[in-house]
Amino acid sequence: MLFDRNEIQKVIPHRDPFLMVDAILEMDPRKSILGLKNVSINEPYFQGHFPGNPIMPGVLIIEALAQTGAFMLLREVKDHEKKLIYFVSVDEARFRRPVKPGDQLLLAVKVLSWRSEFYKMHGEARVGGDVAAEATLMCKLVDRAPAPAPSPTQK
Repeated sequence: MLFDRNEIQKVIPHRDPFLMVDAILEMDPRKSILGLKNVSINEPYFQGHFPGNPIMPGVLIIEALAQTGAFMLLREVKDHEKKLIYFVSVDEARFRRPVKPGDQLLLAVKVLSWRSEFYKMHGEARVGGDVAAEATLMCKLVDRAPAPAPSPTQK
């Protein structure tokens, strides 16, 4: 393992319950990254998706791919703590098999293009060697809004 959850949280702003990457296993900066998501029955979305047949929502699999890619991209950006990566498009998304509690989701992301503040990536989420989902993602680097000043009652 190259990076654990604590190290991931130093780069991307996501936190529980919305942090969808548990570890970074491999990385070739500006080219590709391999992340890991351990899918647990304790994930809050399993309460309603679906009772008696829990399945990880496809949009959250895509989000896990995006967070994995964002980690790699932000590590290469000067002053990354002042930046965010926003989704601008998701293309050619395909869902091939359900992801269930107990699965380990391998998140492979490859950079297709890298232009100043726009990035295009292709992601593939696998379980046990089988493709669970894939998509092409376009992202944009933006400035993080400054934290609001505390109100007089919060001082």
